[in-house]
Amino acid sequence: MRSVRFIGPGRAGRSLAAALSGTGFEVVGILGRHDDQAEAARGVDVLIISTPDDAVASVAAGVRPDDGCVVIHLAASLGLDVLGRHARRASLHPLVPLPNPAIGEQRLTGGISFAVAGDPIAGEIARALGGRPFAVADADRAAYHAAACVAANHVVALLGQVERVAASVGLDVDAFLDLSRAAIDDVARLGPAAALTGPAARGDWATLERHRRALSVDERPAYNAGVALANRLAHERATTQRVEQVEPEIVEALGDPVRVRAGVS
Repeated sequence: MRSVRFIGPGRAGRSLAAALSGTGFEVVGILGRHDDQAEAARGVDVLIISTPDDAVASVAAGVRPDDGCVVIHLAASLGLDVLGRHARRASLHPLVPLPNPAIGEQRLTGGISFAVAGDPIAGEIARALGGRPFAVADADRAAYHAAACVAANHVVALLGQVERVAASVGLDVDAFLDLSRAAIDDVARLGPAAALTGPAARGDWATLERHRRALSVDERPAYNAGVALANRLAHERATTQRVEQVEPEIVEALGDPVRVRAGVS
């Protein structure tokens, strides 16, 4: 059984420590900011730094390297360079929200995806939890994390706007959650373009303008940004459909220019 120590007793660290219990990894402790961390890599197979992202580099620098220990961070947007002088380095990012350790433990063992890099033990940990590891190179970490934030944080923020606008007509956010769940289910089944419905998808600009007039001034910028994204997706869908309607023989004969004229690269 491999031994694991954590530095960082926050939501991510405690969630992962609880989830690893009962797998082929033994959690031997979680160190906090007031503990002596210099020898944290000594005597364990894995040291996981589960601090906030901006503290990872300084925490890693304060730990004396041990060639027998793999040092792992959980920061989605950071590469392996932040782990500095440690010879064996890896990153492991669970692609799921961890709001508290109890929910986090359940989600981490629910067959989720993990972004990994560096030492193969990161993938071993993901698989031990029943997860699906996929590699993200250091150069792609910021873009990967941006996509993750849009998928989770931005969706939550949009539902915050739903809550505010709904409250103005005497409703609460719960009334709209089935709609949101169904839309996400449609994306899973059909993809974003095919799942898009509503006035922006059908070019109903009069309805969109009525929405804007009904909203308070401080809610309009976010609404306008959402309309712009929906309009972009609708345009991409229409462009793809136009290309798909071209006879395959013509596409084969003319090649890429057909797609270029249709606006598809």
